[in-house]
Amino acid sequence: MSSSSSFFLTNPFSSVSGSTHLRRPFNNVRYGGGGGGVRIAASLNVEVQAPDLSKEVMEESNKVFVGTYARAPLVLSSGKGCKLYDIEGREYLDLTSGIAVNALGHGDPDWIRAVTQQANILTHVSNLYYSLPQLELAKRLVAISFADRVFLSNSGTEANEAAIKFARKFQRFSHPDEKQPPVEFIAFSNCFHGRTMGAVALTSKEYYRSPFEPVMPGVTFLEYGNVEAAKELIQSGKIAAVFVEPIQGEGGIYSATKEFLQALRTACDSAGSLLVFDEVQCGLGRTGHLWAHEAYDIYPDIMTLAKPLAGGLPIGAVLVTERVAAAINYGDHGSTFAGGPLVCNAAVAVLDKISGPGFLASVAKKGQYFMELLVKKLGGNSHVREVRGVGLIIGIDLDVPASPLVEACQQSGLLVLTAGKGNVVRLVPPLTITEQELDHAAEILFNCLPVLEKTAKD
Repeated sequence: MSSSSSFFLTNPFSSVSGSTHLRRPFNNVRYGGGGGGVRIAASLNVEVQAPDLSKEVMEESNKVFVGTYARAPLVLSSGKGCKLYDIEGREYLDLTSGIAVNALGHGDPDWIRAVTQQANILTHVSNLYYSLPQLELAKRLVAISFADRVFLSNSGTEANEAAIKFARKFQRFSHPDEKQPPVEFIAFSNCFHGRTMGAVALTSKEYYRSPFEPVMPGVTFLEYGNVEAAKELIQSGKIAAVFVEPIQGEGGIYSATKEFLQALRTACDSAGSLLVFDEVQCGLGRTGHLWAHEAYDIYPDIMTLAKPLAGGLPIGAVLVTERVAAAINYGDHGSTFAGGPLVCNAAVAVLDKISGPGFLASVAKKGQYFMELLVKKLGGNSHVREVRGVGLIIGIDLDVPASPLVEACQQSGLLVLTAGKGNVVRLVPPLTITEQELDHAAEILFNCLPVLEKTAKD
């Protein structure tokens, strides 16, 4: 197939007896460039059997993209609510939500309205000027958090890069007469803070860092939860900031204890170090609290956000106290695209929904329901060591690699993720998921468990 091939697809809806049938007209969503190739046409109420295009799409993609992703062999074409549909029309229950991004699921009408209305008004002006959606988003973030000021970025790793710079600038601002103010950082085992050169230096997994060394120096990794080691190093006076996830996502769904976070807070206050909470994955309603740290009643100096904030559009945010903001001057940091009117209006629509007490209570209730259901259905399996998490961020810890179970679930119409050292099944569904859909997900997971026996024998 030539590189100029085209694919014309639609929203697929049903699969009958192993063959895919499309019962609605195509939306003329186009993949690839112009020229000849495979085209599908359909008319209302006319069934057309779709050919298997996935292989061709994947082959073409592998020719033109840099190979940074080991993608699942799945070509997705549309979504609605908590369901996704592939190019052949198969339906999948989505417990990945774009890696904890699509908090409102796919195609939320209020989110669509916010995006389309703003797209018709103003999309991008840069941060050389003010805009109303940007102001509205910042005001809301300040009103519902510990923070006094906001910096907007395009992603979680950019948010953490900004937090690194803000922490070092704060220390220089706070120690104007010292030739060497505190510039080092503490991060923890199993942590993940991003892939840019500063953020990856704070990420514990060595294989993320080693191909790109030397990365930013001055980072010490301590055991997550080790109070005494953290206190001792913070008290050395060398630490600009401590970066910690209240709940680790990529690392395997590990939750901090209140004792641990309180010890970090106290030690940082004593030594003049900043405490940074990375809530890129665990924040914004995922735990049943708007912010994960609210459950501990412990507050940071800086918090980084991203994934679900704009419901699928790229955004990141750094929330800081006035004390930190006072150290930052014009030109210390910036971004061309960050905080554009379009993405900010989308973020306001997301916040309108997820910050409501009723919405958050429903997340907590569904999370508890799902956790109890998973323990009941999966806990008896000899390869399931633990089901852990809070709200709708849940991990199934296995004594064998999780990938075969993830693949079996995909074949059965359920999309889930891995985490940890590849032995944890990570479940981060849209926060709008129903209990009925959670029942269905648990049933698929249970039915796919036998694949673990084969994995254990291999």
